[in-house]
Amino acid sequence: MDDEDGELFRQAIGQVRPVRTDQHPDYRPAPPPRPLQRDPAPRQLIEDSLQDPPDDPDLQPGDILSYARPGTSRQMIRRLRRGQYRIDAELDLHGLGLREARQALLAFVRERHLQRLGCVRIIHGKGWRSGNHGPVLKPGVNHWLRQLDEVLAFASARPVDGGTGALYVLLRANSTSANST
Repeated sequence: MDDEDGELFRQAIGQVRPVRTDQHPDYRPAPPPRPLQRDPAPRQLIEDSLQDPPDDPDLQPGDILSYARPGTSRQMIRRLRRGQYRIDAELDLHGLGLREARQALLAFVRERHLQRLGCVRIIHGKGWRSGNHGPVLKPGVNHWLRQLDEVLAFASARPVDGGTGALYVLLRANSTSANST
């Protein structure tokens, strides 16, 4: 940079004065991270607490599923059904048996809740290949999600997101890990 450039720069900037450093708020370092508090109950006991779904011969592959805990606002449910929440994570249960699907679903919902995610998509499939027995995973997922305290509401996805073969699941706000010691 030559003298001419320096002069042009000083003219563009104008007069400069030092910033007072005593105006900054006191610096407080962030508290050290705390390990997540895990439920002391054995994992198998938790998994077994989810009952097997009842046989539901009336539930068809194309049926729309919807559930909301009492007190959930209508606006929230409407937004969920319309797919207006950002999908933070996804679980695909295709090809799993009932036991494996139940374990995967439980672990997925619990972990995503601890991660403070808001809306997830669970793909259970429509059950077209289940033959005369009807869908297998769909009634299971419908039944299990209703038993989980972490679940606030769920609804069948829009066709572009899997339609009646997938669910948008809205998770409750996680306040336990923030307040744990």
